[in-house]
Amino acid sequence: MKRTLVALILLAGAARLAAQDVRTETTSPANAADAQPNSDRVPPGYAIATTLQRVVVLRFKYQADLLAGLEAAVREQKIRHAVILAGIGSVRSYHYHAVSNREFPSKNIFVRNAAKPADIASVNGYVIDGRVHAHVVFSDEHQAFGGHLESGTSVFTFAIVTLGVLDDATKFEHLDDKNYR
Repeated sequence: MKRTLVALILLAGAARLAAQDVRTETTSPANAADAQPNSDRVPPGYAIATTLQRVVVLRFKYQADLLAGLEAAVREQKIRHAVILAGIGSVRSYHYHAVSNREFPSKNIFVRNAAKPADIASVNGYVIDGRVHAHVVFSDEHQAFGGHLESGTSVFTFAIVTLGVLDDATKFEHLDDKNYR
C-alpha cells in the first residue's frame, strides 16, 4: 500500500513536470540602429489605405502545425498581403515568443510546452509580402497567455483562422520593421 502511494505521488509529479513550460531567452544581435534615436522623418504613427479584396477562412485539423499550416495556405492561396481577422480553436501543445525587455537590443522569451493543451482565444496579425506575422492568445482554466506564434503549436480539436486579403499594391515595407523609428 505504501509503495503504491509513493508510486502514485511520483507519477503525479512526473506528469506535472511533463506539462511545464520550457522557457528560453534570446537576445537579438545588436545592430547600429539599436543605438540610434528616433528620426524626425518618421512620424509617430501613420495610416496605410488599402482595400479588402476577399476573405479566406482556413480550417486546420487535429495535429496540424498551426504556423506551418498558415504559411502553406498563404502560398497556396497566393496571398501577398492580408490582415488576420480572427482565430479560434484548441491546441495539444504550444510554442510562442514574447518580448522580455524594454531597451535595445531586444530580448525574447520563447515558451514551449509539448504536453499542455490550451484553447486558442484569439489569433491576429498580418501577412506581409507573403510572410506570416501571427500573434496568438491561448488560455487554460487559470490564465490567458501568448505572443508571436511559433512552429510546434499542434492543433487539437480544430483551428479556424480568417484572413482578410488586401490589395497586392499595399505598401507594407516598414510595417513591422523595428528599426523604422
